[in-house]
Amino acid sequence: MVLSSVLALGVGGAALAQSGGAGTAYVSNERGNSVTVIDLAADKVVATWPVGQRPRGIALSRDGTKVLVAVGTDNAVEVRDRQSGRLIASLPSGQDPEQFWPSRDGRMLYVSNEDDAAVTAIDLAKGEVAWQVPVGREPEGVTESPDGKWLVVTSEDQHFVSWIDIATRKAIDQTPTAHRPRHVEFTPDGRDLWVADETGQVVQIIDVATRKVTATLSFASPETQSYKVMPCGIRFTDGGRLAVIALGRANQIALVDVQSRTVTGYVRVGGRPWHLAITPDGKHAIVANGMTDNVSVVDLAARSVIATVPAGGSPWGVAIAP
Repeated sequence: MVLSSVLALGVGGAALAQSGGAGTAYVSNERGNSVTVIDLAADKVVATWPVGQRPRGIALSRDGTKVLVAVGTDNAVEVRDRQSGRLIASLPSGQDPEQFWPSRDGRMLYVSNEDDAAVTAIDLAKGEVAWQVPVGREPEGVTESPDGKWLVVTSEDQHFVSWIDIATRKAIDQTPTAHRPRHVEFTPDGRDLWVADETGQVVQIIDVATRKVTATLSFASPETQSYKVMPCGIRFTDGGRLAVIALGRANQIALVDVQSRTVTGYVRVGGRPWHLAITPDGKHAIVANGMTDNVSVVDLAARSVIATVPAGGSPWGVAIAP
């Protein structure tokens, strides 16, 4: 169903602007076809929502009242009430949606379609597809620049990122990357784009002004074999000074000083961390461990796991509400 009257998801993100408190984590479980709801004050599961088939991408609406879940096998993005888990709407999204990005103005949802080699823009007020742009094969990571000018989409198969001018709705450039770019994240100041290249085993940093790679980060933890390092999810915290990166089969996250672009430490988490989120107070990373069906709560200052919380089958993504 599509209920257009409830799809005005907010433009200011007022609920997201709160700070302090542990908050609530929403974890998509790819094989479990569910979302696990975790009270982060108690590090305890408080609900499990059955959702559609193969849920991966997950995020809050910009007004903080709804949870959006990409259900790939169902070719849809579900809109669910954040408090109850009730299904409000099922949005058409193109084939096999994986990751998505709620636009900063709250009007659009940008969805990467793995099987269509396209990115789809969904008009949230109307609950329908507004436009679609072809990109590279097997798109996955998708994000919008802080100034609202660029939409960037990765191509896992062709090893580049596409730059889409949102105003003209056209892909105007490509930046080559290392192999299998899985996730992209702009720094909070909008100057750089960080790209996690899974089988390339690196994170590349692209200067937004030139759309050229200016730095490449590699990872060499003494606690794992080098071939297991497979970067995926990236998040920034501490005002953009710290990057937290999930390293996949290495079963670790890496902590990177953004200004110096140096790895400052590693934290062992569960099996094959895919994605993560940072708590509103900036103190903890919540990491989805795809192979061990649980979530690691990491104290970033202490660089240690302080809790392990069970989730559903193959946890994939994490969204946090205050």
